[in-house]
Amino acid sequence: MLTGPFPYYSIEPIREGPLLVQWMMAFEQIPKKDWYSILGADPSARMSDLKQKYQKLILLYHPDKQSADVPAGTVEECIQKFIEIDQAWKILGNEETKKEYDLQRQDDHTFSLSCRCGGKYSVSKDEAEEVTLISCDTCSLIIELLHYG
Repeated sequence: MLTGPFPYYSIEPIREGPLLVQWMMAFEQIPKKDWYSILGADPSARMSDLKQKYQKLILLYHPDKQSADVPAGTVEECIQKFIEIDQAWKILGNEETKKEYDLQRQDDHTFSLSCRCGGKYSVSKDEAEEVTLISCDTCSLIIELLHYG
């Protein structure tokens, strides 16, 4: 499966063969939420700091803490913010999901494609502008990156 943030790129195998397939896909960058910024925290923050920021924000935006004479639109915004803060904590408050999220944040600027050998073709967004041939990290297969658009 092709993954990456690059618009309108195509991958073409260099070698001909029955198992090689020509890949052609257009990519759309999907905006992802920055859970750290939602909590107002730095990615290097300790778990105790994340928890403290979460607790402070969740109390501030909790629906039961909102005044009854606040306009309906403001209440709705507070509820949405409350939900976002809760989602951020569900991801960052668990060591395993936090580790997965941190890895995904690093991969947002990397294009990768699985090779038939089980290895992977990888190129960063910056390298993709200059590189046309990409080697598999475990075997000798090579693909060509074609730029469209």
